[in-house]
Amino acid sequence: MKSNKFNSKFKTLIDNFFILNLFLVILSSIFFLFALMMQINGYTLFLSFFRRIWDPFILSSITILITSAVLSGITSWLKNKVLLEDKDI
Repeated sequence: MKSNKFNSKFKTLIDNFFILNLFLVILSSIFFLFALMMQINGYTLFLSFFRRIWDPFILSSITILITSAVLSGITSWLKNKVLLEDKDI
C-alpha cells in the first residue's frame, strides 16, 4: 500500500517536472523570437543575454524534454507490446 502511494506521488512529481520543463522550453523559444526581433531593430542586449543562458540553461531543458519524450514513447510501446503478447496466449 505504501509502495503504491509512493509510486503515485513520484509519478505525479515527475509529470509535473516534465510539464514545467515543457513550458520553460516554450517560453524560451518565445523569448528567442523576441530577441531576434529586437536584434533586427538594433537592440543587441536581449540576444546576447539569450546566448549567455543558451548552454547551461536552455540546451539542458531541451535535452530533458526530448529524452523524456523518447523514454515515454519507448515505455508506452513496450507496455502495448507486452499486453498484446499476453492476449495472444
